Amino acid sequence: MPDIAKTFGVGVPEIAFTITLTLAMRPVGAFIFGLLADRHGRRRPLMVNLIFYSTLSILSGLAPTYRMFIICRVLFGIGMGGEWGVGASLAMEKVPPRLRGVLSGLLQEGYATGNLLASAAYFFVFPRFGWRPLFFIGGLPALLALFVRYRVKESEVWQKTRHRDWSNLGSEIARHWRLFLGITLLMWMMNLSSHGTQDMFPTLLKNEWHLTPRNVAAVNAISMVGAIFGGVIVGLLSDRIGRRRAMIGSFLCAILIIPLWAYAPNIALLVLGAFLMQFMVQGAWGVIPAHITELSPDSVRGFLPGFAYQCGVLLAGSIAWIQSLLKEHTSYANAMALTALIVFASAVVVISLGRERRGIAFGAEAPQ
Repeated sequence: MPDIAKTFGVGVPEIAFTITLTLAMRPVGAFIFGLLADRHGRRRPLMVNLIFYSTLSILSGLAPTYRMFIICRVLFGIGMGGEWGVGASLAMEKVPPRLRGVLSGLLQEGYATGNLLASAAYFFVFPRFGWRPLFFIGGLPALLALFVRYRVKESEVWQKTRHRDWSNLGSEIARHWRLFLGITLLMWMMNLSSHGTQDMFPTLLKNEWHLTPRNVAAVNAISMVGAIFGGVIVGLLSDRIGRRRAMIGSFLCAILIIPLWAYAPNIALLVLGAFLMQFMVQGAWGVIPAHITELSPDSVRGFLPGFAYQCGVLLAGSIAWIQSLLKEHTSYANAMALTALIVFASAVVVISLGRERRGIAFGAEAPQ
C-alpha cells in the first residue's frame, strides 16, 4: 500500500480505503451471480465471474490515476463477491457429507494458498518491477474458466431443486430472511477476524519492524502456511466435534496468541506468532463453507450463503481503514491487537448463539 500511495500521490489511508470500497461492492456481485446460480445453474455464472474479475485485476494494474484505480477496484469487488457463493455451493453439493468439513477447509484455504502465491509473487516481482505487475498476475484465474467449461459437471442438487421461474425464486429467498440475517452476522465477525489480522499486517512489518519487501513476503508466506494447515485440520475436527465447537475453540486460542502476534520481542517469535494466528483464524474459516451451506436450504444455496457472506464483508470492510486511522494515535501493533481482541471475543458470542446442521443430506428437500 505505501508504494501504490506514492505512485498516486496520496496517503496510505486513501489506499486502504480502496480495500473498503472493494469489499463494499462484493454484496452486489453475490446478489447478481447468486441469483443466476439458483436460476440457471452453478457452472455458467462461475465461468463468467472468473473472466470478469480477472480482467478487472489486470485493469487495476494499468490504472493511470488514483480515480481510475478506485473505479477498477470497485468493479473488481463485484466480481470478487460473486465467486464465493457460486463456487462453494457447487463444491459442497458434490462432496460426501462425512468429508464435508475437511474438504470445506481445503476449499476455503484456497484463499490462503492464493495469499501464499501472492507473497511469492511479491518476493520475486515487486523488488524489481514494482506493484503493477502483481495485479497483472491477478488475471490468471481467467484460465480456470476453461477448466470449469470442459471438466466440471453441473450440480445434481441444483438440477433436482431448480426453480420454475424468477418469482418462485424470489419468494423462496424472502421466506428465509431470518436465516439470512443470522449468517450475515456470523460472516461480519468472520471477515473482521480475517481482514483485521491480514490486510494491515504487511504494513506493520514494513513500517514498525522495518523489514525489506522480501522479508515481509517471507513472513506473510509463513503465516499463510499456518492458515492452510489450520483450515484443513480444524475443518477435519469439525466433522467430529461439530462446526460451532471447532470455531469457538479456534477463536479462544487466537485470543491467547494476540500478545505474541502483536508484541513479539524478536523476529523468530514474530514469525511464530504470525503462523499461529493465521492457523487459528483461518482454522475457524475452514469450517465456514460446510457450515453456512449446510444451514442454507437446497433451493437458495447458490444465493443465500454467498450473499450473506458478502454482506458480512460489507459490514467488516472498514477494518483496515479504522486500523490505519487508529495508528495515527498509537502504533500499528496496538491498533491491530485491540481490534483483534474485540473481534475474537464477539465472534465467540455470535457462534455460541447460532445453530448448525452438520452432516445433513443435500438434495433431500422437495422442490417448491
